[in-house]
Amino acid sequence: MMNDKKCTAIVLAAGQGKRMQSKVQKQFLELGGKPVLYYALDCFQRSPLIRDIVLVTSEDMTGYCEQIFIGKYGFDKIRRIVPGGKERYDSVYCGLLACEDTEYVFIHDGARPFITGEILERGLEGAMETGACVVGMPSKDTVKLSDEEGCVKETPDRQKVWIVQTPQVFSYPLIRSAYEKLQASGMDGITDDAMVAEKAAGCRVRFAEGSYSNIKITTPEDLAVAEALLAWNRTREG
Repeated sequence: MMNDKKCTAIVLAAGQGKRMQSKVQKQFLELGGKPVLYYALDCFQRSPLIRDIVLVTSEDMTGYCEQIFIGKYGFDKIRRIVPGGKERYDSVYCGLLACEDTEYVFIHDGARPFITGEILERGLEGAMETGACVVGMPSKDTVKLSDEEGCVKETPDRQKVWIVQTPQVFSYPLIRSAYEKLQASGMDGITDDAMVAEKAAGCRVRFAEGSYSNIKITTPEDLAVAEALLAWNRTREG
């Protein structure tokens, strides 16, 4: 894909990862001999679509990130390393404020190591159509909605149910404005960036195909699956 747009990746690595049951934050756990966060940063570093990277992490890890990811691994697209906020959406806003002269932003969870250049291309293509695009995959499972008493309330048509992933890609002016409205209004119940675009900007959000391998490492079981996926990918690559 030829691209003349100025694109920034905002990579979120400020989460505490309480469900991982580890003193080490999940994005810094070892996967295949490298930190989990390394793999997403490596994809953005290699992608010709991405001009620069803003890495958002906890305040006490900014020095570590500079030493490891810029110093050791040489990711020179990382222009800024900024401390995040209390909630995920606060961290995204910190990342948006750190962007400079950009047209599109890829907002990505650093605990998703298995993104690819093809996923980035599909995400940007979708965002260029409507201003907002999320990558994801159709649900393999039947999904049911529950009522307040824990009983089945509704069974959505599985063909219309997607499991949403990251990166989520946006026109920078659109998502920056939407997040400023969010900060001013105090909307709650925000679980992903597309919700901000939907609620604050009234934007139609495109779907783009991600990958069933694009898992988020949240629990110890996820890390075991990630090790298997990494070994499988390396075998396929020969």
